[in-house]
Amino acid sequence: MPDFSVVGVWRSCVCNMNTFLYISCCFIRGIKRMSTPASAKDRRPHSKARCQTYPGSSEQRQSVPDNKVPWCVEFPEYDPPEYTAPVVKKGPVWADPGDLGSATIRFNKRDGLVNRVSFTGDYDLKNNTPQNPSGRTGLKGRGLLGKWGPNHAADPIVTRWRREDGEVLIDESSKKPILQFVAIMRADSGEWAIPGGMVDAGERVSLTLKREFGEEALNTLQHTGADRKILEEQIASLFTKGDEIYKGYVDDPRNTDNAWMETVAVNFHDDEGTGVARLPLQAGDDAGSVRWMNVSSALKLYASHEEFLRKTAERRGAHW
Repeated sequence: MPDFSVVGVWRSCVCNMNTFLYISCCFIRGIKRMSTPASAKDRRPHSKARCQTYPGSSEQRQSVPDNKVPWCVEFPEYDPPEYTAPVVKKGPVWADPGDLGSATIRFNKRDGLVNRVSFTGDYDLKNNTPQNPSGRTGLKGRGLLGKWGPNHAADPIVTRWRREDGEVLIDESSKKPILQFVAIMRADSGEWAIPGGMVDAGERVSLTLKREFGEEALNTLQHTGADRKILEEQIASLFTKGDEIYKGYVDDPRNTDNAWMETVAVNFHDDEGTGVARLPLQAGDDAGSVRWMNVSSALKLYASHEEFLRKTAERRGAHW
């Protein structure tokens, strides 16, 4: 008979060190951590956010073992280097001031047009500096990210069924239909990814989703006149209804201890294959290439995009 006593439950938690550490942190930080969305609670310690060499630089992160990721776990030798990319240090309009001591930033709130609220709940501040809610990354500063704290993005997952002679193809092993999504090759890393991007200050996520897909997958910025209008109308038609797949923290290689990516991923599905499925894909903006790609467990994508596609396949009852 299962032991439902406090001691019994505690012993069962100890059997899994990661679970034990997570639950311990939840008690230490308070019940607010237990009320985070399910999408945030079931994530594992971030790994891509601890990549050894920071993207676009030679900066090396301090190594952080899985069991030392949570802030509540003692790690006295933790003294990571600080790095903020030169492009961010120049102070473009989309970036925060570098000196938080003299800046007036309202963390965990709507700060004018800037959304500084995290999907994971209130994040901690140390010396007025945001602390990554998923734990240590081995690097301080902002890296390539403009905002201290959460940097919000939107990821449109545009899908269709793979067809041959008009018939939806079924995978022989799973006996489920094969789903395809529009994938772009990122110019900065050479990795395949969902064509998403940053939410501009004051911009609605719904607009970001349409804008980023058009610019990266259809190269709308290079079209003019009637051609551009037709493309924008077709995108708008598809994007009238979407299914939210994920909303929360992203395990992104650009993350640091003080700045991190969060996103809303929405699936826009062309079930009949008569809408966006027929649009001429053309890489634009910061995409190196674009194509329809089969959705499966063999995917190796940028950041947390594999997980977004897995959830999409589950939602559509498709092969994974």
